[in-house]
Amino acid sequence: MITKIETAEDVKAFAKQLITEGVSFHPDDDFNDYVNLEESIPTYSKEEADVRNGLMNKCFEVCEKEGIDIYDVALEVSLIETEMDKFIPLPSQTYPENN
Repeated sequence: MITKIETAEDVKAFAKQLITEGVSFHPDDDFNDYVNLEESIPTYSKEEADVRNGLMNKCFEVCEKEGIDIYDVALEVSLIETEMDKFIPLPSQTYPENN
């Protein structure tokens, strides 16, 4: 598991990790609120959620510092990892000036 966020590549790696964990995440959501719908139990323990919330806060800081849109990064990683990029244009293709 990624333990620190220092670069835009770390932000992408964290987003990929979350997709691998099986969650459909949004950068604004609190990880304490994620629920496994099949079992009706929290997806993460309090400690696990707090770690992910801290990492997401760092993602916001890094993206702001580097002048990139965290929502575009999260969406792009999600689309690529789920192969939905075959059907939905990536933000970087829709708004090339963001690259």
